[in-house]
Amino acid sequence: MTGPVRVMLCDDSAAARAVMARMLSTDPGIEVIAKATDGTEAVAQLSAMKAMDRPQVILLDLEMPRMDGMTALPHLLRVAPETSIIVASALSQRGAKATMEALRAGAVDYVPKPSAAAGGMNGGQFQAELVAKVKGWARMRRRAPASAPMPAMRMAAPMARPVAAAAAGVAATLKPRVIAIGSSTGGPQALAVLVAKLNRPLAVPVVAVQHMPAGFTTLLADHLNRIGALPCSEAKDGEALLPGRFYLAPGDRHLLVQPAGQGFVAQLSDGPPENFCRPAVDPMLRSLVASCQGKVLAAILTGMGSDGLAGSRALVAAGGQVLAQDEASSVVWGMPGAVAKAGIAAAVTSIEEIAERIVAAGGNGRRT
Repeated sequence: MTGPVRVMLCDDSAAARAVMARMLSTDPGIEVIAKATDGTEAVAQLSAMKAMDRPQVILLDLEMPRMDGMTALPHLLRVAPETSIIVASALSQRGAKATMEALRAGAVDYVPKPSAAAGGMNGGQFQAELVAKVKGWARMRRRAPASAPMPAMRMAAPMARPVAAAAAGVAATLKPRVIAIGSSTGGPQALAVLVAKLNRPLAVPVVAVQHMPAGFTTLLADHLNRIGALPCSEAKDGEALLPGRFYLAPGDRHLLVQPAGQGFVAQLSDGPPENFCRPAVDPMLRSLVASCQGKVLAAILTGMGSDGLAGSRALVAAGGQVLAQDEASSVVWGMPGAVAKAGIAAAVTSIEEIAERIVAAGGNGRRT
């Protein structure tokens, strides 16, 4: 399939539709082919289209009159199951809860409402994220039809075999004291796949940074807790990091790991954003270099930009190892691609293979 990515906008706000249409129109690889003011209109328009003319991506507002986004979502997926639906969410606790419900119901990702982006976020950064998500999810759908729904969120199955990096393979002698994960765009889905595959107890704690606002990370941690064998929660300041548990950095706080006796504790920081992000992956990895003397296995997953690259360099220099998600299974091959292209990844591979390597390296734990 060639040509621009076809997009439908569904939002009752004319201003929001205009903002998103203007931002998307700056990329020649995207074409807005339809606009709807509510779910009823979106379903009717989609049903009237031939399969070859349907949008590959729908940007769907959740709060609309007549038929809201949550009600429309299953109808849209029934008409066009191959279409990727990205929900537009308010940056609030209520918006976060609705977003997670939509992701569980089959949406692939979310973006903040354009009005919130214009008032409280960097417009250029928001536009870059919007374009990347639209093109990234369209690419995933072009590569493969949607898989059966995951226990968490839909994600296209990777179609390529894992590609070995130029760097040496993961050494069997590495005995990590902590496992670290960094992700951004497409990360909630990747984390859901990863956590579901961590099906054996681990002897070490897992710490993770996902670029997400405050409130959203609380619900993401709760969601991950439901689908995997590892207990998952948001990290708390001063909390002991226990083996066999998964700790997610809370939104708007950096997660650092500090030594405490024979183990480690979480330290939450209000330090300045890095790589335009807080939480960011680099501060977490730097703290692990100091705390673990390089005995860390890190995984850099799908995401825009290069957050995690500097921290990965420092980690590898200290004797740790880094895995990078491959391009085939990444929504955006920015963060893992930067690590892979730098030649510091011990392996560049699928999210499923990353999970297997984590279990092999950090296994033999007891259930807690």
